[in-house]
Amino acid sequence: MHNITHLHPKFSIITVTYNAENVLEDTIQSVITQTYKNVEYIIVDGKSTDKTMEIVGRYKEHIHTVVSERDKGLYDAMNKGIALATGDYVCFLNAGDELHEDDTLQLMVHSLAGLNELPDVIYGETAIVDEEGHFLRMRRLSAPEQLTWKSFREGMLVCHQAFFARRDRAVKYDLHYRFSADFDWCIRIMKQSKILHNTHLTLIDYLNEGMTTRNHKASLKERFRIMCKHYGYVSTVMKHLWFALRLILHK
Repeated sequence: MHNITHLHPKFSIITVTYNAENVLEDTIQSVITQTYKNVEYIIVDGKSTDKTMEIVGRYKEHIHTVVSERDKGLYDAMNKGIALATGDYVCFLNAGDELHEDDTLQLMVHSLAGLNELPDVIYGETAIVDEEGHFLRMRRLSAPEQLTWKSFREGMLVCHQAFFARRDRAVKYDLHYRFSADFDWCIRIMKQSKILHNTHLTLIDYLNEGMTTRNHKASLKERFRIMCKHYGYVSTVMKHLWFALRLILHK
């Protein structure tokens, strides 16, 4: 008998919703049709006033936990999701986003073959899709071969949705940040992680909705503050000067 460890982690997939009736159904279906079954699905709704909860109701036998109540915004709702999760890993799948294929989780678990323990973080690539779910392009930033907490000096190289964190590493989101708490969250988790596992798979189809430009600006400012906090002010400024220079040279 060869002593091969077959890791069989449980995934807690969390979708935070607020008036998401137009995009939620595809997200739910992408989770409940997974061939890998060791999954719990959690929906945290911020008291939607549209048909969101009606759609959730249609699938309720496939959804393990549903909460619908007012919250202090997106990241507060995500913290609730972490508190409700019981799996080995947490993954945040926004309404509108989908797991890439029906066997994505299965393939992720296959990619762990040969490991004796569950990695702290499992990550992969992200495809950008349109409203019909048609592939547009791969995400502009791609995952590094070996992710470390220093990787995000270059920006958010792994999409938040394609970043599966072990639940016992999952810190709370810092509610001081309104737009980029996920960036800070990933860095804080990576700082306390030893094994970060690259699946070399496309994990997520990300709906190309684009943040409003106003939010985009605020989000970049926050991201700058977060980078200064983790990587130091001078190094962050130098990095941004290089980003700017690169932009000019590429024109």
